[in-house]
Amino acid sequence: MTAALKDRLAARAREEGLAAMGVCRPDAIPEAAGRLAEFVAKERHGQMGWMAERMSWRGNPAALWPEARSVVMFAEPYTQAHDPLAALDRPDRAAISVYAQNRDYHDVLKKRLKRLGRWFLEQAPGHEIKVFVDTAPVMEKPLAQAAGLGWQGKHTNLLGRRLGNWFFLGVIFTTVELPADAPETGHCGNCTACLDACPTGAFPAPFQLDARRCVSYLTIEHKGPVDPELRPLLGNRIYGCDDCLGICPWNKFAVAATETKYAARPDLIEPPLAELAGLDDAAFRARFSGSPIKRIGRGRFVRNVCYAIGNSGDSRLRGAVARLSEDADPVVAEAARWAVARLSRG
Repeated sequence: MTAALKDRLAARAREEGLAAMGVCRPDAIPEAAGRLAEFVAKERHGQMGWMAERMSWRGNPAALWPEARSVVMFAEPYTQAHDPLAALDRPDRAAISVYAQNRDYHDVLKKRLKRLGRWFLEQAPGHEIKVFVDTAPVMEKPLAQAAGLGWQGKHTNLLGRRLGNWFFLGVIFTTVELPADAPETGHCGNCTACLDACPTGAFPAPFQLDARRCVSYLTIEHKGPVDPELRPLLGNRIYGCDDCLGICPWNKFAVAATETKYAARPDLIEPPLAELAGLDDAAFRARFSGSPIKRIGRGRFVRNVCYAIGNSGDSRLRGAVARLSEDADPVVAEAARWAVARLSRG
């Protein structure tokens, strides 16, 4: 019965627009706890203190919810039609990670999984589920590999032979014991394209990441001023970084996105830096309503814009950033003064 139920769940997931589904046991990633402990011990998590909290749950999904018998992993593609790295060649424009060029995937995917979960419970009365989308101490990528969706590449992100690496992950824990899938193995071979593409050298070794040097971490998670030595390496990347994802040769198999809420908004594809520098708090909130960008706040966002302007080499942008040198946010003001000084040297 559970095999038939799993087949029906997979079919229903496809109807919902999800590209792939896999199942593993809650105890399927015994190596995760040790890897996480080493990552935190080396302080590679930076300011992300939440990674060090509840490590016993994060490293052992069976401890998070002891009643769970299956972990069901889902992949939802957000592949874009435009070249995600094209903005890097336009220094007066902003490069925004493609996952953030429209609606917040946390909201979109979680609603989809909750609908799917309600249907599943109708098929399995008396059972329970818990739905997670990057909001709980769950290590989605190792679980997805254990469930056969793909493998963690040398850039530590998940990629699949039939998915590429442009996809989000969602999780349903359930008390139903569904048949587990075979775990996926790595297929990176000798390729080092992702490691070579990293602008800040954030990979100490293949399959290892030091978040403190990662552009995505620095532009999204890091509070306060960014190390002056790292600022020039950010280029015009103001929110996230797609370099290691975009260069991966497995993307030739990337699945097309079916959710229109992930289609890039025209105003977020290579927006002018001068325009973004002029956003006050109200304008920032209005422009990024419903976007994952909104959560970092106007201060951190405009700080990133100032760094990008400083890196542009375009003296025409000096006026746009000079106006921010006395900004009420001291971090923005310092970033603006840095940018002006850098443009003046050019």
